[in-house]
Amino acid sequence: MKLDLHTHSAASDGLLTPRELLAQALAADVELFSITDHDTLAAYDEIGRAPMQGRTRIIAGVELSADWRGRVVHILGYGFSWDAPALRAGLTLQRERREARAWAIGERLRKKGIEGAFDGARTLAGGGSIGRPHFARHLVATGAARSVDEAFTRWLNDRATAGIAQQWATLAEAVEWIASDGGSAVLAHPAKYSFTQTRLRELLADFAAAGGQGMEVVCGRQPPEATLELGRTCARFGLLASAGSDFHGPESWAPAPGITPVLPAGLTPLWAQW
Repeated sequence: MKLDLHTHSAASDGLLTPRELLAQALAADVELFSITDHDTLAAYDEIGRAPMQGRTRIIAGVELSADWRGRVVHILGYGFSWDAPALRAGLTLQRERREARAWAIGERLRKKGIEGAFDGARTLAGGGSIGRPHFARHLVATGAARSVDEAFTRWLNDRATAGIAQQWATLAEAVEWIASDGGSAVLAHPAKYSFTQTRLRELLADFAAAGGQGMEVVCGRQPPEATLELGRTCARFGLLASAGSDFHGPESWAPAPGITPVLPAGLTPLWAQW
């Protein structure tokens, strides 16, 4: 089955509007689809709440930033009720925190001689939540960086933005917001945190204890050996296995949303419950 449970629209840091993103998924014959914007459900306010679009089933989704032992991790939420009172209250707090972080990043860049970065990033966000990719695109557009990768490496990576107060939800809070509204919490892209295996197991132990139900075993393009290793870890903690492209826009490496995941044997896919 072709699916994509991890995509981003311009409501957060993607390049396509929610309607454009959905149209791409429909054109690519994605059967199970979710827009998981960072700390916002605004995409669903645009595309509506219909569970089916043509032959494509829509699963309500979101990606929350959370603090775990001083590190930022991302928690995906799926299948929560549309009104989602607990989650929406939490997202209001997250948006305020994201705006404060964006302002702090803009001030840090100003002190390094780059003027107008916050305003430029806010313009690119177009009223959506402001993320580091918006700053990166602004830096490229103004000549402060030659590419988005360089913008992150030089100006926006975790070390460059260290010390900026973020005050995200705790890991337990993020999971609770999702679970309170009937959703399933999934740890996003565990391979991207550059944790040791010991550290990752500690994270997953805390995540499972908080009520987390799954982890991404396939995220974007990754080596087969990484998928096998993540599959073993997923099985060890008895978690459901999820998959998605982490699509942000029609880049050369990801021309359209949608993947056909091949999960390691013995895992229960998250989508089996739907």
